[in-house]
Amino acid sequence: MRNLEFKEQLHAYSQWREQLMRSIEMYREWRRRYGMSDIHSTDTILNILNGLENDRITLAFAAEFSRGKTELINALFFSETGVRLLPSSPGRTTMCPTEIFYDKDGGSYIRVLDIKTRLTDESLIEFKQKPEAWRQITLDCDSPTQMQGAFKQLVATKTVPVEVANKLGLWNEHEAAEQGQENAVEVEIPCWRHALISFPHPLLKEGLSILDTPGLNALGTEPELTLSMLPNAQAIIFVLAADTGVTKSDLEMWNSHICSARNNRQGLAVVMNKIDAMWDDLAGEVGYEMAIKKQIATSSNILKIDKKLIFPVSAKQALLAKVKNDIPLLEKSRLKSLENYLSDDILKQRQNILMNTVVKDMGFLIKESSNLTDSKLNNAVKQLEEFKKIDFENKDMTGKLMSETRDRQKAYTENVEHFQTSRRVFTVQAKILIESFSKEKIDEIIKETRLEMSRSLTTFGMKKSIRKLFDALRNLLQDSIDITNETRRLVKAIHKKFHDEYGFKEIEPKLFSIQQYQDDLEGVFDEGEAFRTSTKTTMTEQSVVVTKLYSTLITKARNILKQAYKDALTWSNGVLTPLMHQIKDHKKQIENRLQMLKKINESKGSVSDNIAHLKSELEPLKLQRKELAFIIKDMQLDTFADELKS
Repeated sequence: MRNLEFKEQLHAYSQWREQLMRSIEMYREWRRRYGMSDIHSTDTILNILNGLENDRITLAFAAEFSRGKTELINALFFSETGVRLLPSSPGRTTMCPTEIFYDKDGGSYIRVLDIKTRLTDESLIEFKQKPEAWRQITLDCDSPTQMQGAFKQLVATKTVPVEVANKLGLWNEHEAAEQGQENAVEVEIPCWRHALISFPHPLLKEGLSILDTPGLNALGTEPELTLSMLPNAQAIIFVLAADTGVTKSDLEMWNSHICSARNNRQGLAVVMNKIDAMWDDLAGEVGYEMAIKKQIATSSNILKIDKKLIFPVSAKQALLAKVKNDIPLLEKSRLKSLENYLSDDILKQRQNILMNTVVKDMGFLIKESSNLTDSKLNNAVKQLEEFKKIDFENKDMTGKLMSETRDRQKAYTENVEHFQTSRRVFTVQAKILIESFSKEKIDEIIKETRLEMSRSLTTFGMKKSIRKLFDALRNLLQDSIDITNETRRLVKAIHKKFHDEYGFKEIEPKLFSIQQYQDDLEGVFDEGEAFRTSTKTTMTEQSVVVTKLYSTLITKARNILKQAYKDALTWSNGVLTPLMHQIKDHKKQIENRLQMLKKINESKGSVSDNIAHLKSELEPLKLQRKELAFIIKDMQLDTFADELKS
């Protein structure tokens, strides 16, 4: 009984994801087979497949020192090694933020980044693109003992002069005074700024990723953790010690860093660890239960979180129970309720998020495919019924039909020319929109701000510079609103013309909006202000921490505008594609109609033969629609599947 529930759920999730990818591949092949493939749709589908392929379930564990967080990670995920894989002995606390995952291309390793890199302007994201900047230790996955020894690097420290620690943002005069170390000449600091661990554990191979964040000190001095990495995790597990409850530093960490990463409290849980320390032989089982319930109620009130999301656990008992296969001890550890939460809540949340992403990114393509397939079949049926009623012995009638069809062909050609003109106007308009988010414009704004910040010697001056940066970025987005609205009006007008004149099935064009980017930008600024004014940051405002904070904000702001640029480009390339597909199909319908009338008029084949030919052409169209319905059902996109039912 080793973690079976969570393993089984994660395995099921992994299989669901693979099945979804197979369905999307089937859809891509379907589009290619029936002539609906184009650069935009192919890129969209490939991006979705790439996202699913690299999807990870990231669980972030955060706690102050000595809360048993690393022991909890060992108990939850790595007990089958039979050892404490991650160092969690007394006095051996993880010193640097650590990411644990499986890198199928890179193999098994530990990569550690020197603490001195904090003095550079480069972010952790940028460093992750430079393997040469990290020290690598190869792991022997057949030897838990070797791995255990290698993992001791995570607790490595070194002694440096106070001046060096201060430059790195790792020295706090106020905290030192509280600890009676205000006259210290040298202090102990972590050797490493960040660690990346890859090895082929079954859970990691199926997409689990673990973020281990050590203490308020790390979160308070590495803004990228609080503002980027924690918010991107599927769940944050905040660990308390049951015997101490919520301490002052726990509450500071919770308010300043954990809650800010989870504004809606979704995917946020608290583990009250070390409940075994609350056992009282005199009070017995009843007193033990009452003490745990009281501590849960108190913690719930202080942290303002539902009591159902506080899990009392003994990680030490759980790890020992799993290693020794001791079922009664495992039950006593109460780990099962936490595992059930991770399985039933977090994995399902992630599945819903992925499904919503697929619907959002592919829904328009699928709707287009459905409409176009239905339109082809309906038009073929309509033409068949029309031909059944025509007196083909009357040459004048067939001649008249041919003349009318040629007139329609001529009018169609003229309107296609009009469409091409409109598309050229749209292309110019879209280019203006895309260039409003160009990297050059953004980088120029950021360059000016960085220059001002480098000249500023005060926190107030730096804050003024960053506010100026965000004002400039806001103005840049504001300038795009009019361009966006004009572009939207043009797209709607083009669609409406072909709907009104040719009865094209109206497809509501997917319109571009910058509202989300505006909201995201404001959110980044607000997060930054909350971080900047937190107690930990305020105490070290003259250190590297503030510079790191603003570098993180600039990186996030740049990424938001970069995404706006990418989305605007993708939208402009694809927004008219569905209409072009309808135009192409309409042209084919007219040509087929002319060819059929010509054959009849020239008495090539009997009327019944031609009718039979038209009937035979319905079968491939029915098959096309049937295949699409199957693919959509296989993707579990029930909303679209219902629309395709005959």
